[in-house]
Amino acid sequence: MGWTDALDPTAATAAAGGVLPVPPAGDRRVWALDRLHGPTVRDLSRRAEAEFGTPWAVPLAHQYARVFRDGDRDEYEQVVFAFYRRLSRAAVMAAVTLDPRWIDEVGDGVTLLCELSSWCWPAHDDTRRKYGSVVPTVTDPYLDLGAGEVAAQLAWLDHLLGEQLDERIPGLRGRIRYEVDRRVLTPFVERRDWHWLGLDGNAHNWCSWIHGNVLVAALQLEEDAERRDRIVDLAIGGLDRYVAALPPDGAIDEGYTYWWFGACRALEALDVLAHASGGKLGGVPEALRQTIAFPHRMHLGGGWYVNHADGWARPPDNQPWHALHRAARRTGDQAAQAHAAAQLSAEAPIVEESHGLGQLLRGLTDRAWLAVAGAGGGSSPLPREVWLASTQVFVARGEQGSAAGLTLAVKGGHNDEHHNHNDVGSVIVAMDGVPVLVDAGRPTYTAQTFGPDRYRIWTMQSAWHNVPRIRGTEQGVGRAFAAHEVSTVDGSVSLDLAAAYPRDDIRSWRREATLHRDTGRVTVTDRWELDPIDGEGEPTRLHWLAAGHVEVGDGQATITPMGTPGMVKLEWQPADVPATLTVRELDDPMLTDVWGKRLTRIELDVTAMGPVGTLAMTVSVGERS
Repeated sequence: MGWTDALDPTAATAAAGGVLPVPPAGDRRVWALDRLHGPTVRDLSRRAEAEFGTPWAVPLAHQYARVFRDGDRDEYEQVVFAFYRRLSRAAVMAAVTLDPRWIDEVGDGVTLLCELSSWCWPAHDDTRRKYGSVVPTVTDPYLDLGAGEVAAQLAWLDHLLGEQLDERIPGLRGRIRYEVDRRVLTPFVERRDWHWLGLDGNAHNWCSWIHGNVLVAALQLEEDAERRDRIVDLAIGGLDRYVAALPPDGAIDEGYTYWWFGACRALEALDVLAHASGGKLGGVPEALRQTIAFPHRMHLGGGWYVNHADGWARPPDNQPWHALHRAARRTGDQAAQAHAAAQLSAEAPIVEESHGLGQLLRGLTDRAWLAVAGAGGGSSPLPREVWLASTQVFVARGEQGSAAGLTLAVKGGHNDEHHNHNDVGSVIVAMDGVPVLVDAGRPTYTAQTFGPDRYRIWTMQSAWHNVPRIRGTEQGVGRAFAAHEVSTVDGSVSLDLAAAYPRDDIRSWRREATLHRDTGRVTVTDRWELDPIDGEGEPTRLHWLAAGHVEVGDGQATITPMGTPGMVKLEWQPADVPATLTVRELDDPMLTDVWGKRLTRIELDVTAMGPVGTLAMTVSVGERS
């Protein structure tokens, strides 16, 4: 029995006409300019006015076809993302001003959106596989993240400006309902083989993200009460499956970046349910409650995070922090509230439109969030130590509440996680919250990213993570390639990496990583036992990927980190183990925006130490200027 089984899904439609938790534009107690956050509205207004009267950028057929022709999915997606943002800005301007020109701008955007052949992002469409087509098959729309996002945006817009649209553009709301039904609601009901439904137990971020958007669309736009109840029931079931797949410790194997598009989306959906049902639905189950702590548990300091899987070490700072703050308020998580509040800065916008109209409207009208903004920010909790057993992620810093000195992060797990990189046993070390020994993260998504050649992308390979390359062999792909005999004590984690490699001659490869709080140093000790082989064989090397300026000498290397004074010193024993450097030049904005022009791999060749050996690496903070 799931957590929704005892609840009546029809309760969610009891508040017809007011099911979404944002007042409509006609409520001037909320939407009057002096009731909103001035810097945020001014920022939205500046950008909206700059593009008003200019042609709307619409995606073209050749851009859709590119993912099938040459693998590029980004060109099309950037056009539609810009379209969404423009429409969201116009919707807020219409609500704030009630000016007919902004209502017309909204009407133009909605009409163009309804005229698009597809709301699906082309990388997800099955049109090529089913029909041999590189353009959308309009008679068989694919329900993906993109289609769900548009359906929800139109539902929020219909709720916000329904009265004004009826007065100014009669008939447009009927068009909205028609298009959302044929592209989203009907496919959702009639086709139940979508991979993201989670019916096989593999519920990932798509599951909560799409079900949450379908829920919003059905509550606001479906006028047949019986059908609405059925769709709501199915959406609740999908959210139930997502929650059931979460581990009890609140870890997200997709990593910090995807917390916002998985667990956060589920929390927002439950918030909508709670409002629509008058509190009868939408309680937060324990596993989901635990995920509210995940963002601050992965925080290194400043804008930096532990970035396992397809994430950025320094994500964009415009996350919907109000959504985290609201979820933390509902559950009484004071630390998560503090982390969200700490992201606010004086006279800066408190929310923006890149995450969708719903999140923009919620952030603008959340009185508690506005009060936090008025009171100023705060400081992040920065836990002294974190251990998430389900994903085997470990984080340790010198003292709670401070990013000063070295912070250690280690990942065990396996190589079949969602958004997986082959990184079992990988180590991250940050100085003053800034990563120095790093996980590169992910480049711009292409057709290759989620295809059979994923692990030909260098950032996904174990060779570019801080793990050994044993006798020329990288880690294998699949759940069987995992850490074993994992244990933790205060400041330290130990794990055996042997099973992560597709070789049968590795008896053990024991890695122990420790933050020594008394000295402020980090040590990583590798002890291995391999079967003897005839001849030299392929080399065995320990890899350390560094960000910053690197110099190497006998038994040591120095790294001058980015954006923080001082340096980090690496010393290894035996000191005669030779070290070489491989520089990786970067040209992808997803990487250069985080790391600059290059990353450098330090390679310690331990081949000459033989089949049994130990290498101890010490990381310390060097002299500060």
